[in-house]
Amino acid sequence: MKQIVFVCLGNICRSPMAEFVMKNLTDQYQIESRATSNWEHGNPIHQGTQKIFQKHQVSYDLTKTSLQIKDKDFYDFDLILGMDENNVADLKQMAPAGTEHKIHLFASESVPDPWYTGDFDDTYRRVLAGCEAWLDQLARTEEFDR
Repeated sequence: MKQIVFVCLGNICRSPMAEFVMKNLTDQYQIESRATSNWEHGNPIHQGTQKIFQKHQVSYDLTKTSLQIKDKDFYDFDLILGMDENNVADLKQMAPAGTEHKIHLFASESVPDPWYTGDFDDTYRRVLAGCEAWLDQLARTEEFDR
């Protein structure tokens, strides 16, 4: 089973949103989320993200707390998806040699951090579209691999 991790700065807004939206769309992959920083380590999912989950009936884990990405994650996960260009740049600096090829931008346009914008609805729209696009891409790739 392919393992996917979504990564943002704090792992309380965008990456957990992507994690649980993707989990609600499919059960074909192991899906988690992480942070590039330790700023929010141990903190729960942001209230704004929780409200979006409730609004769109997205199931989520109330016990989920922020975790920083570790070296082991770069080996364990098949896809490491940064929510914006800064996350991708940070991930590439953190990545152990030989794992950089797993790091990709989540969407063609960065997903703005709602911690700063306050627009959790826009973030949700972008996350949903990005997750659907990744599912399409993964399905095409797996079809080709058969």
